[in-house]
Amino acid sequence: MASIPAGTPPGCWTSSDRCVDRESAPSPPEHLIIAKDTIVSLDVELSDLWGKLIERSEEPLQYLHGGYGNIFPVAEAALEGKQAKDRVEVRLEPEDAFGDYDESLLRIEPRSRFPEVLEVGMRFEGAAGGDDADLIFTVTDIAEDKVVLDANHALAGMALKVSCTVVGVRPATEVEIQNGSADDPESVILRILP
Repeated sequence: MASIPAGTPPGCWTSSDRCVDRESAPSPPEHLIIAKDTIVSLDVELSDLWGKLIERSEEPLQYLHGGYGNIFPVAEAALEGKQAKDRVEVRLEPEDAFGDYDESLLRIEPRSRFPEVLEVGMRFEGAAGGDDADLIFTVTDIAEDKVVLDANHALAGMALKVSCTVVGVRPATEVEIQNGSADDPESVILRILP
């Protein structure tokens, strides 16, 4: 055990030659549990049901917990009451994740409607003013004078496994609660898009 240096005033503790007033020293953070209006940081892995990794977060993702629509509801329910270092795995059926595959979101368009440079994987917005105006289409095939477009999410129709490790939990600020999301430019929303 370290000895208290000579001349250390009463009511102080020291780990070097400096005095820290015990009354104003920061206390260690409490181990918060995930509940409504907490900001949760997660390491996330998304895989198919056979364990093939689809995506892994490089940095912890943050979301505002409590029904704000920032994460898949099934995953949010499983995370309720957990704390830092807890791990949760949930199976998401298509309707719980990116929805069922909808064949009505497929289009076959004339090649002449597209730029000269065109590759599978390129994305285009739907026609302005039309029923497709809010959709983003991905080129899935190019054959002679036709282009096949698909506005389904790439993971639509798939059952998935989400594995999350809780990295941290903190109370949300009033601004975050009012905005309905984590006040962090790195936060990611894990939910079904309209």
